[in-house]
Amino acid sequence: MELKNKATRFGPREIFNFKLLKTPQMRAFHMSWFAFFLCFFAWFGIAPLMKIVAKEMSLSKSQIGWCIIGSVAITVLARLFIGWLCDRVGPRLAYTWLLLLGSIPVMCIGFAHDFTTFLIFRIAIGAIGASFVITQYHTSVMFAPNCVGTANATSAGWGNLGGGVTQMVMPLVFAGFVTLLGFSESIGWRASMFVAGLMCALTGVAYYFLTQDAPDGNFSELRAQGLLPKKEESKGTFAEAAKDYRVWALFIIYGTCFGIELTINNVATLYFLNHFDYFQEMDSVKALSIAGLIAGSFGLMNLFARTLGGHFGDKFGAKWGLSGRVKWLFVVLFCEGLALMLFSQMNVLLLAIPALILFSLFVQMSEGATFSVVPFINKRALGSVSGIVGAGGNAGAVAAGFLFKAESLSWPTALFILGSIVTCCSFFCFAVNFSEAAETEARLHTDAAGVGLSGPLELEPVPATS
Repeated sequence: MELKNKATRFGPREIFNFKLLKTPQMRAFHMSWFAFFLCFFAWFGIAPLMKIVAKEMSLSKSQIGWCIIGSVAITVLARLFIGWLCDRVGPRLAYTWLLLLGSIPVMCIGFAHDFTTFLIFRIAIGAIGASFVITQYHTSVMFAPNCVGTANATSAGWGNLGGGVTQMVMPLVFAGFVTLLGFSESIGWRASMFVAGLMCALTGVAYYFLTQDAPDGNFSELRAQGLLPKKEESKGTFAEAAKDYRVWALFIIYGTCFGIELTINNVATLYFLNHFDYFQEMDSVKALSIAGLIAGSFGLMNLFARTLGGHFGDKFGAKWGLSGRVKWLFVVLFCEGLALMLFSQMNVLLLAIPALILFSLFVQMSEGATFSVVPFINKRALGSVSGIVGAGGNAGAVAAGFLFKAESLSWPTALFILGSIVTCCSFFCFAVNFSEAAETEARLHTDAAGVGLSGPLELEPVPATS
């Protein structure tokens, strides 16, 4: 059963037209990316402060590696569950509870006093990464096929921006607590994480009151009106998605783009601090701040790069159908692998920074291109498909984490190996194909949504309900 009244236009004029916040579609877009931004900020908030934590708790390279793995491991299961939950209760309630419950370990990591307790909290925080699935689900049900790729990519990209901003901001927040308020370094990083968790909890409350599940109302109301299948009828959607080999091809593909981004978010600041002589003579607070700013440039590309991936996915889809979306995905993923290998070979800071930015461009375009394909795999099981593919990103990050934990393997070598793997895995794109019937249906929906594209955005303002 197809949801109606999806938005048929999405671009700068719509994004920055605040009058359109009266519509549930644009409210969902802005709330979903902002919630994901804060989740990402909290999820990786501790990463740029790991130099301080490692010193305080005397963590070895292997233990830091386990923290990297732990931070993304639980998210695999959380994303599988949250995708199924979205199909059942809708994105509004799923996001509200994830933000409220997920904020607890973010704030409580300050109680960690050794490697074991720190790792437990680091693992628990990873559950908040499931927010990505809800973000993609919510925009997928709010925007029509002609622009859903761009909407998905923008909401996720601006959310992922939190991974770059936290690299820049958390060292500054930490420095503020230490230098301005006179806190010790031990108290400073703990207070910084408490602030990040509190912001997530407040946003959870706002999400409940300011959004609704679909253009015409919440899932509970739509089911009561017979406009949406009942919960019982949505049973089996996870198994249905899991039986589709294309879903698992996208699982691997997303692991080699989003999984790589998660890995870089975890290691970037430490990588620059430990592998470039420029930082060796600085005091710890100054070195941490500068390395964080450089590492943050990787995440800041999300401001537009992921949107480009989804936008060109829509363009390729309009011209060459669903197969065009897949071919675009192959191109950017293949280039991502080459760019990562290039970055791994940079030994001079002034060369490493532009190489990092080029690599970041292709990583995030690959992510946007992936989720310009996902909404067309199985509409009945959209949440489950999104959850499985999204979990692939974290599974990829877990696998990559073992390379960085190995005592005998240098981090530049680990990055080169990852680049080689990404290049090879790009060929999995050719396993994602569509029947002629699916191509025809997508073309008809795209053409129907594209009618009147030169005119104003046609959105029926449906008030949010609680």
